[in-house]
Amino acid sequence: MEDDAPVIYGLEFQARALTAQTAETDAIRFLVGTQSLKFDNQIHIIDFDDENNIINKNVLLHQAGEIWHIGASPADKAVLTTCYNKTSDSRVVSCAAVWRMPCDWETGSNDSPDDSAHNPQTLELLCHLDDSPHGNAACVLWEPMGDGKRVISLADNHALLWDLHESSTQAKVSSTATLEGKGQLKFTSGKWSPHHNCSQLATANDTAIRGWDLRTMSQIYCIENAHGQLVRDLDFNPNRQYYLSSCGDDCKVKFWDVRNVQEPVKTLEEHSHWVWSVRYNHSHDQLVLTASSDSRLILSNMVSISSEPFGHLVDDEELSEGEDNHQEDKSKEPLKDSVVSTYEEHEDSVYAAEWSSADPWLFASLSYDGRLVINRVPRALKYHILL
Repeated sequence: MEDDAPVIYGLEFQARALTAQTAETDAIRFLVGTQSLKFDNQIHIIDFDDENNIINKNVLLHQAGEIWHIGASPADKAVLTTCYNKTSDSRVVSCAAVWRMPCDWETGSNDSPDDSAHNPQTLELLCHLDDSPHGNAACVLWEPMGDGKRVISLADNHALLWDLHESSTQAKVSSTATLEGKGQLKFTSGKWSPHHNCSQLATANDTAIRGWDLRTMSQIYCIENAHGQLVRDLDFNPNRQYYLSSCGDDCKVKFWDVRNVQEPVKTLEEHSHWVWSVRYNHSHDQLVLTASSDSRLILSNMVSISSEPFGHLVDDEELSEGEDNHQEDKSKEPLKDSVVSTYEEHEDSVYAAEWSSADPWLFASLSYDGRLVINRVPRALKYHILL
């Protein structure tokens, strides 16, 4: 019997890096990376058993340093990337690497669940994504729906496109783009678009959002002052190829049509502090999660700018042409946007929120104190969307 009550897991370490295990579409599984200066850092593999409403965890060691960003291969369950800090010559440097989970990571855990925490196995390093002339890595993005052979790393003011060879044990930079301009420009985050044959990238630096064509590594659009302060995160609508969401330190979440970047299509102002993460649901793009330093996670129903504004699928052409046709039929009024739920289970900044890759109605959020919370879309809304 599914229940709407949240399930909470404490990592006992500070943490800010979270991802769903993208290639795993049967089990509900999330990966969390810790940030500890005193102890070896860890990747916690969190399996959610939704029949019994319990969490099972396994722990792997990530001895390279504290983890700032984590990404899961879309093709191979065992492969992941991390961006981490390490100290070298008394300087802190941010590095990026591709790792493999040991093939038997699951076996130790079944007899006694706590065993992996006491004798954790270590991640196997496949290759570094460090290109020292190109500075400090902020994040690594896997090609969406790809074969796990292409990644982009954002490092200072460079976007590097890498080809992974020999089962990801070798990485070669195939092309690069550089942020040009005054001052010390630095990418803060980015998102690889799943549309246009995966040939586009969006990046955030300071208050600007830029679009790039990965075939030529040239800029295709720029939203200069997308937010009043730093842009923290971006996400593409999975069903509407020109729609992009952004969030930032001005407490706002904005939705853009990149064909017309003068004004956002919509702005949400529900958070009272910096917004760190924005995520579209992979199947039902009206569902948008946002996570903030106000310790809250908000689920919004942005139906008016979704691919189903009238409760059924509409393509982009129909939307732009058909404004007049909908006047006569009042039943075709777009549904109203609303905040579905505000989740208050965290007591610290919520740095990350992710939808499950296996269950479209389930999501996880992570706050800095190491608390991971698993929640579900309220049942009433789920059935309203489905029926």
